[in-house]
Amino acid sequence: MRNIKLTIEYDGTNYLGWQRQKRGPTIQETIENALVKITTPHLISLRPCSGHASPTRGEGSFEVKLIGSGRTDTGVHALGQVANFKTSSGLSACQLQKALNAILPEDISIVKCEEADMRFHAQFDAKSKTYTYIILYRPYPSALERRRAWHIPFTLHVPEMKEASKALIGEHDFSAFGLSTRTLRSTVREILKLEIAFSEKDHLYFEIGATGFLRRMVRLVVGTLIQVGKDRITVEGFRRILESGERTKFVRPAPPWGLYLKEVKY
Repeated sequence: MRNIKLTIEYDGTNYLGWQRQKRGPTIQETIENALVKITTPHLISLRPCSGHASPTRGEGSFEVKLIGSGRTDTGVHALGQVANFKTSSGLSACQLQKALNAILPEDISIVKCEEADMRFHAQFDAKSKTYTYIILYRPYPSALERRRAWHIPFTLHVPEMKEASKALIGEHDFSAFGLSTRTLRSTVREILKLEIAFSEKDHLYFEIGATGFLRRMVRLVVGTLIQVGKDRITVEGFRRILESGERTKFVRPAPPWGLYLKEVKY
């Protein structure tokens, strides 16, 4: 058996998130189905990768379990999602990458495919993750970015948002900014960095890195900081929400289509 590590880019618009579900298409299911086709014994027509002989038949099992670094919600995108799977296929990592990109839909791309240690686990070995949230900050919407960024046409007080965001750095109980689950042991997380900056004049970027996130944590943080930018809550009010852990009416999630899983570090 071999352990293969994938770095994946995807547009989440047409998917019900990462994790396989019964009621609709997901990223995990789509890639797993593609891997079954590739690793089930059949004739293949791939050109050999440099330095590798081209096998005439694929080898492997009929079931593939793809382990992701974590879930992304419906409509959320990824620039660097990481996953791993185990296989006995004789295809090289390069050939697996080419085969996957040949049959996956255009909104999913395998950026990198590499051999990993058999003990590598994409979820449990992750040290930190970085998310980017993009806001299109101009009076008129974009026909091309309507599912790639959150359009905000009104004035935001960005300096106040930056000041409020400082309270999030470090280790805190983020119960006000996350969804509870039955298996959740703790709502304490550590944010390593949080930057808010303009790029290309009309794009406002949030970049948040942490050792771990609660469900919808990034969207709830961004959405609540926007309430600061709208002057609906003060900087001090934002700090009180964090300290109290109370989900007030101002704690609102930003829409999913502006969120990107940028990077996972190991």
